[in-house]
Amino acid sequence: MNEHCTPCHKVIPALDKTEIDTLLQSLNPHWKVVPPHHLTREYTFKNFKEALDFTVRVGELAEAEGHHPDIALSWGKVIITLWTHKINGLSHNDFILARKIDAL
Repeated sequence: MNEHCTPCHKVIPALDKTEIDTLLQSLNPHWKVVPPHHLTREYTFKNFKEALDFTVRVGELAEAEGHHPDIALSWGKVIITLWTHKINGLSHNDFILARKIDAL
């Protein structure tokens, strides 16, 4: 993927509902919007180790992109929650990172 997350500034407004709905179409349908603030997806795995390995890969990706999700890890399950903290809402970065996480 050629897209990368870019530094966000507080002066950039959060995406509105129309923008969110349009960008949501570019994601795997398992991603859900928690209006109007978060983007979330649950991934399931055969065991804890697979879930942990995925979590580590997501963390490495997030660090490389400079955009950090909330990650909840449990046995056989990882829940990713994305939003842009600086603007307290969704930005293009959240959708870029969601697509990159799915590509893992």
